[in-house]
Amino acid sequence: MADYDLIIINGLVASAEDVIEADIAIKGDKIANVTARGGLKDATATKTIDAEGAYITPGGVDAHVHLQEPPLFGKGSSADTFETGSRSAICGGTTTIIVFAPQQKSEDTLLATLEATHGKADKVCYSDYSFHLLVANPSENALAEFSALRKAGISSLKIYMTYAALKLDDGQILDVLLAARENGITTMIHAENNDLILWMTAQLEKRKMFQPKYHATSHPAMAEIEATYRAICLSEFIDAPILLVHISSPAAAKHIKEAQDRGLPIHAETCPQYLFLTKDDLDKPGFEGAKCVCSPPPRESEVDHEGIWQGLENGTFTVLSSDHCPFLYDDNQTGKKSCIDDEYPDGHFKYIPNGCPGVETRLPLAMSAGRLKMTKFVEVTSTNAAKLYGLYPRKGAFVPGESDADLVIWYPDGKLEPFALKNEMLHHNVDYTPYEGKTLKQWPRFTILRGKVMWDRDNGGLVGKAGDGAFLHRGQSSLKGPLSTEPWDIRGF
Repeated sequence: MADYDLIIINGLVASAEDVIEADIAIKGDKIANVTARGGLKDATATKTIDAEGAYITPGGVDAHVHLQEPPLFGKGSSADTFETGSRSAICGGTTTIIVFAPQQKSEDTLLATLEATHGKADKVCYSDYSFHLLVANPSENALAEFSALRKAGISSLKIYMTYAALKLDDGQILDVLLAARENGITTMIHAENNDLILWMTAQLEKRKMFQPKYHATSHPAMAEIEATYRAICLSEFIDAPILLVHISSPAAAKHIKEAQDRGLPIHAETCPQYLFLTKDDLDKPGFEGAKCVCSPPPRESEVDHEGIWQGLENGTFTVLSSDHCPFLYDDNQTGKKSCIDDEYPDGHFKYIPNGCPGVETRLPLAMSAGRLKMTKFVEVTSTNAAKLYGLYPRKGAFVPGESDADLVIWYPDGKLEPFALKNEMLHHNVDYTPYEGKTLKQWPRFTILRGKVMWDRDNGGLVGKAGDGAFLHRGQSSLKGPLSTEPWDIRGF
């Protein structure tokens, strides 16, 4: 009998701490050994892969993914199912996705939402997965269910400061933060000033400015800047950890950095669209700009990109997620063109489904950019998400006996010729990518999930199967939490 199921030799093994020349041994679904190159020369294995000197990184953890969601923006609904979305993730090196389970405002429960979302994901996923509960109605009953969510393996939720179908007022946000603090739950916040967006939209409508490019005008950076600061204030008042999602503005990032420097438990996320797209991408011929409509929108220029890159480098941003929110483009019923009707024959930016696909391109884009040190790349694309959302060290690490054997083997220098990205190369159920034509220098050569090769780019591509992924029961965040261990008490004010 072989000593191991899989041995990977001649790798540059990159973790969030260091990069070492090493070999990796896998037994069953766990990392069994990480040793200096040549250290496994006498070991036997059922299968051996030669990394040929390439980087080996922990499987990506993408903690901001929308799949199979009901309509939110007019008639738009998600193009990707749990099967197609997780398939796309695996092919791009992401082995764990955390997907939103959205409660409707008319619903009084979160547990029923969780059960329904489990039903959509069960036995069809290529990657491992978990859920964030999206709280649209923080009723007394829903808040009372937070403890049951923790028992069910859910340790994070998301709330919105904008969108009529989802928006909470500040009092409701405080209710959620307090209940989340009491139950060891991390609260994710979409921070944009709703009234400012509505006011700007009304100004544009008065002037009959309906084209896709005006989506960016209707969501100015100031909407994000103000709401980010307000969310930080509410978090500090309750002493509850939060993650500010998809930050696009360097000025908003400055508020976050200042709060972090004061020791507050404020975490932040950004996404590739704020590193590789600008508002000019919304100003394409005809209706093409709708492909890049998302909220917050891409900002002005490469100056903004630079501010976001700096935030990744200096630790302001805890994670780099995709915010994969897929809609078909050439679809008048549920896709981007569903806003085209008799009243608006050329469409209206207000009704364009907000979101872009990106779960498969997140890692290749960031890796190809060559901007981040490898330890920082691993930190923001895998390790920190695992820590923040209660999966570490099972995910995001190479700890023998503890970490799942989730990993990505990249191409060695010079082996993969740079290529222009085309949507036909991808595995989502979307008819476009906002990154069409971008030059990529890297792509996962192998993606391995719990010891099983799921993606072998040079020998069959996708070789795993739907259902190979499993639900992940998550614990509490291991990143910075409340400053006080005492319960929040109104008598302290």
